Amino acid sequence: MARRPTTGTDVDDLPRYLVWVRGLEGPEPQKWIDMDFGIGDWKRPQVLAWLELPMDERRLPLSMLARRYPPPKVETL
Repeated sequence: MARRPTTGTDVDDLPRYLVWVRGLEGPEPQKWIDMDFGIGDWKRPQVLAWLELPMDERRLPLSMLARRYPPPKVETL
């Protein structure tokens, strides 16, 4: 299948944030769009840190972003 060229609309649809959330094994990285912050009260306590991604980093793989922006220090109980 041929890949179509990126348009301005496609760029607007890309995730805008790198978000570190509480995972079973510790902090886990995710990519979120603006709307994700407002969906469900259960998400807010799970968020440890977030960073708005510049336009040139929005397409980078999650693994690369996680290396560039390491997880926050989290106290363990």
